[in-house]
Amino acid sequence: MKIALHQGPAIGGATEEAFAVIESRLAAAAAAGARMAVFPELYLPGYNRPDLHGALAQPVDSAWDGRLAGLARAAGCGLTIGWAERDGDAVYNAASCFSPAGERIAHYRKIQLFGPMENASFRPGGDYCLFELEGMKTALLICYDVEFAAHCRALAERGADLILVPTANPAGFEYVSQILVPARAVEMGLTIAYANYCGTEGDIAYGGHSVIAGPDGRALVAAGPGEAFLVADLAANSAIPQTRLSRQLEDYRAL
Repeated sequence: MKIALHQGPAIGGATEEAFAVIESRLAAAAAAGARMAVFPELYLPGYNRPDLHGALAQPVDSAWDGRLAGLARAAGCGLTIGWAERDGDAVYNAASCFSPAGERIAHYRKIQLFGPMENASFRPGGDYCLFELEGMKTALLICYDVEFAAHCRALAERGADLILVPTANPAGFEYVSQILVPARAVEMGLTIAYANYCGTEGDIAYGGHSVIAGPDGRALVAAGPGEAFLVADLAANSAIPQTRLSRQLEDYRAL
């Protein structure tokens, strides 16, 4: 299975522009043979737009949901994307995954909210989300979540082979994609697809450096700080010798 990552600037509330970018990138991903395209965190309505999180947040099965499903179906390529979800009085930093047929196959609410802005805008989620994607047991995390080894371990213990991670990682924190994401992948024998922004949004400069890290910790594809569109074939993981794969899940001794 091929996975695509979109690394571009945040849209910052321009939702019609966002949908146009999604449509274009899904078409490119499908043309490259990808079965899933991953977009950054809170792509709708924007990450560093706390003024819009509550005002524009939508419930599941809303207009955004229907349009995203329709774009995935029209392109014949799955879509994983971050967005602001409203559930009654609560707003969540959420991500949804749509199949190439346009079916919503997963929905997740970020557990590890980062910093004052996120904690003021959102409630934390309380559940993991695992699902089948092209025969792979797949999970969703969002940005800060993946930096916690315990979350990746919990997903691996539940059988996850692949974690899709929309993110909004600022410049200066490149160690996350260059060190922590590969470490989480190799520790638990996972593939992790980490899709970040680039450019600026208000007072945040994003770091780029999106990556798909394989279960041996090596990057299948990796971006620099600027705009990028990455595609990796996860079949390459099948050539990794077993001797290079971690046995932490099997060998861990609790004290």
